[in-house]
Amino acid sequence: MNETTSPDRARYDLVIIGGSVGALSVAIAFQEAGLERVRVIGQEDAGQENVIAFPELVPEHQLEVGYGERLISVDHDGSDVVVTTDKRTYVTTGCLVGGLHRSPSYEAPVSVELSDRVTIDTLPENLSDSDILVIGYTNHAVEITGEASAAGAGVVLAAGGMDPAQLAPVADSMLRKLERERKVTVLYRAVPDEISRGKEFPVAYFNDRRTPDLEFDHIVFASTRERAPARDLGVTTAAIESGKVWFLGQAEPGLEVPHAHAWDIAAQLGRACFPGLELPEAPSVVRRRVRHESAIAELRDEHYNATITKFEQRHSDLWVLRVKPDHGDTSHIPGQYASLGLGFWEDRIDDHVDPGIDERWHKLIRRSYSISHSMFEESGYFAPPDTEELEFYIVLVPADDDHVSALTPRLANKTVGDRIYLGPKVAGRYTLNPVVDPTSAVVFFATGTGEAPHNSMAVELLRKGHTGPIVSTVTVRNWKDLGYIEAHRALEARYPNYHYLPMPTREADVPKRYLQDLIRDGDIEMALGGPLDPQSTHAFLCGNPAMIGLPEDEDGVAVFPETTGVIELLVERGFTINRRNEPGNIHFEEYW
Repeated sequence: MNETTSPDRARYDLVIIGGSVGALSVAIAFQEAGLERVRVIGQEDAGQENVIAFPELVPEHQLEVGYGERLISVDHDGSDVVVTTDKRTYVTTGCLVGGLHRSPSYEAPVSVELSDRVTIDTLPENLSDSDILVIGYTNHAVEITGEASAAGAGVVLAAGGMDPAQLAPVADSMLRKLERERKVTVLYRAVPDEISRGKEFPVAYFNDRRTPDLEFDHIVFASTRERAPARDLGVTTAAIESGKVWFLGQAEPGLEVPHAHAWDIAAQLGRACFPGLELPEAPSVVRRRVRHESAIAELRDEHYNATITKFEQRHSDLWVLRVKPDHGDTSHIPGQYASLGLGFWEDRIDDHVDPGIDERWHKLIRRSYSISHSMFEESGYFAPPDTEELEFYIVLVPADDDHVSALTPRLANKTVGDRIYLGPKVAGRYTLNPVVDPTSAVVFFATGTGEAPHNSMAVELLRKGHTGPIVSTVTVRNWKDLGYIEAHRALEARYPNYHYLPMPTREADVPKRYLQDLIRDGDIEMALGGPLDPQSTHAFLCGNPAMIGLPEDEDGVAVFPETTGVIELLVERGFTINRRNEPGNIHFEEYW
């Protein structure tokens, strides 16, 4: 098998044409199975040369790659396949043709005007420190994501519709690695429903209340791809009929060729060309695992990228925790959020069973949480913004007959030193950016742990010398549910312009009132020391959507919910909702 018949004619076991994640997955699978000579010709797309997805895999797996070669033909001679490039001829037992081309009729999933900042498949030349949104759910989207990340960009992959089990093994593993190293944020269920040009940069709007509107330097749509016709790639009929030449991708209309997708082609090609070779079947290529302890340890190593450094129980169902990532800093603007995650494989604190757990047990649960703040150091000074850790304020969400919560019943079992997943992108537009006048009034409305972002926002205002009145209100069930009350009382003692109005609703000695009552009864104006004036006041609302009361747009008319929320009361007083391209003085963050 190792003979070379001439300097320009080499003998190989398997020649793979293309450097896509699918082609590389097959090359790595055969090499790890013990096939001695595997050659990858780095031509992927018709008319291109030297395209290797994730080039770092070449030295890592000691792949033999033919750089600078262009495919001329694939033929069959006796029992051998003959692959000819513009530089060499290969005599091989089997051949995988992965040459693809991008679909020329690609349409973006949303209506958008292409520009130098919104493109299909094309990344700009200088990506260092840029924020890039890649939109797509295929192997090709993962390849573009990896390329942008390697160039130094911060990348968000909007992958609504992606099924990781349908990705090529290399795409699946590399995407997990990029997430683990906090280089890429993957939105598995989200796709923007609108993209518009902001003042300078494109803004992606998501029809998903968990995903805020985000501004990027560049947005790239990853096209779907089709295989170039076999004859356009120089593959002869004799080669096709030999059964030793396989094609990566979908079937070709009007032509019967051996073909399969990346997640199972290795096993099929192996049976056809190397029947004595033991190759994994498709399910293991997709990394399906049988549940056992070593698998759980492997999954933790594969997914978790941060350590819990503080887990302080305010009571059994309410916690303040701090998380330190393995990679990257935690710089953020007060009011923003980050995502935490644990695997379905972790034990729950209760006896409820997650729906579909047998199919989902090896997957990661991700949830977004607003970043909180400790407010004070032990010395009594303001705690500075932390660039190494993030603090979160989390309540246990109990399961009931209608909903089995997944993350917090598992988080309840964790303690200091345990591992966890921390998403790479700290994001969110619920910030103090609209507050530019230091004499203006700022009012925070929150329910429960919805006051988490207000902790850091209040400290930020006071640290910067805000002189206008600041009122922070929150409603909870019991006094014990106020995890930061001592810090807020300390702020009140130091700053006469700061006022904290907590409202427990289930204490026998406290009248039952809600945040709406503070507006109706004048409590807010008393704390402000003047009228609730829309000309000089910003209102921030975070928590229960029923408290917020966001109206629906029906034929251009704002229709409020049946239950009156805070927004409706503020609008009656002349306040306006801050919306897409319509600045206002009501800012909101729905919490579920």
